[in-house]
Amino acid sequence: MGNRLSKIVTRTGDAGTTGLATGDRVAKTSLRVCAIGEVDELNCHLGLLLAAAPAGPERGALEPVQHELFDLGGELAMPGAAVITTAQVTALEQAIGDLNDPLPPLKEFILPGGSESAARAHAARAVCRRCERSLWALHDAEPVNAEALRYLNRLSDLLFVIARRLARAEGREITWEKQFRA
Repeated sequence: MGNRLSKIVTRTGDAGTTGLATGDRVAKTSLRVCAIGEVDELNCHLGLLLAAAPAGPERGALEPVQHELFDLGGELAMPGAAVITTAQVTALEQAIGDLNDPLPPLKEFILPGGSESAARAHAARAVCRRCERSLWALHDAEPVNAEALRYLNRLSDLLFVIARRLARAEGREITWEKQFRA
């Protein structure tokens, strides 16, 4: 394979546009570019989580997700493309079930924290939800792959379950205690 990026400084985006994989130029503020940026940010948060998380089934569930999110960014850079598949959504659902089964049922809301890696999982979950909202905004303007929308929804669920597992294994799961009286 040849060099993907032989020149980093191109100045082509100095006027507020960026190039898609199709060669089209679009505004950096477009819904599509915002969604691509959200996916990139989510992938960065997963990298931080994986750097802090211990070896275990949580890592095994998340490591392929980084590659799939990179694929999703590519899909978004090619309007009309569909790279994320039902099989990937199903794999997330399977991982959620496998990782959630040993956890006790929730009786209260969970606060982000408990350990560093659990807090990172919660942060990634919140970014994933924002990423999903961004993709839905794009979908409202121009249709996107429905599996990509489902994928992000399942991924946020997976990150919640992983946060619970990490908090329970490395620290403690912090439950919400109502502070106000109505």
